[in-house]
Amino acid sequence: MSNYYLEFETPIRVLDDQIIELESSNDPSKDDLRSIAKLKESRSEKIEKIYSSLSRWQRVQLARHPNRPHSLDYIQYFSPDFIELHGDRHFMDDPAVITGIGHFENRKVAFIGQQKGRNTKENLYRNFGMMHPEGYRKALRVMKLAEKFGLPVITFMDTIGAYPGIGAEERGQGEAIARNLLEMSGLRVPIVGVVIGEGASGGALGIGVCDRMLMLENTWYSVISPEGCASILFRDAKRAEDAAEALKPTPKDLMEVGICDRIVDEPNGGAHRNFIDTAESLKSVLVDELHQLEKIEPDNFLNNRIQKYDKLGYFTETP
Repeated sequence: MSNYYLEFETPIRVLDDQIIELESSNDPSKDDLRSIAKLKESRSEKIEKIYSSLSRWQRVQLARHPNRPHSLDYIQYFSPDFIELHGDRHFMDDPAVITGIGHFENRKVAFIGQQKGRNTKENLYRNFGMMHPEGYRKALRVMKLAEKFGLPVITFMDTIGAYPGIGAEERGQGEAIARNLLEMSGLRVPIVGVVIGEGASGGALGIGVCDRMLMLENTWYSVISPEGCASILFRDAKRAEDAAEALKPTPKDLMEVGICDRIVDEPNGGAHRNFIDTAESLKSVLVDELHQLEKIEPDNFLNNRIQKYDKLGYFTETP
């Protein structure tokens, strides 16, 4: 995909265009080479300045960047021998979620990841990463398979929500998500959840119950999208920026309330500018987390998750 720039990245685009123009010369002069070097230095400084002071709404936009790495990018990088498993054994396969098994470093792992497309054709095939009930049931099938063989589960969340179509509702969208919440809570193997882009509502939570919640630096996770929140609370979807500030959906915000356990740093400029460095950072964190979780006895996972999620809120009993 060609380079795509968000509105706040316009100053970077200007510098990139100048660099490309000078580098396109078949025989650049010494002055041209010096100018290119100076422009690249200016670009690095500009990127650092812009990305060091991003607003919540800008991070939401970055999480949606068309060039941002998707689940399959990470899975294929982490596990070259990955074998994809299809279908829920009830109705159909759901391409909006990738499931399968492969080696990750020196261990076998079950991977589950919501998958968006790179263009219109791919997005239609992947349903823009919005899972049907069959997707949640397929994910659960693979999770139970992982439990049977004692394999850790890694889930990648990147969705604007579960698919809200009539057919999905008729086939039990709400029940499928609820079933996953129930089954994942008691799964007798480690679960590491990673938000790699957007984590919206039950669509993300349906594969998001976990022992450790990781978030890449430029991602968001919330009960609703900023646009949806703005439409409900402000009666105006254009006030999404205000809604993003109110929702506080960024990794730093969620660390403060105990939802996010660890933030994975992205290279200067975001994951879409340097996939390899991003993947290596995430791999290092995943290896560390799995090493710690594999020390837990299978019978203890349920109680540990109860304690983890009990800390996220409180209630009072009335007479």
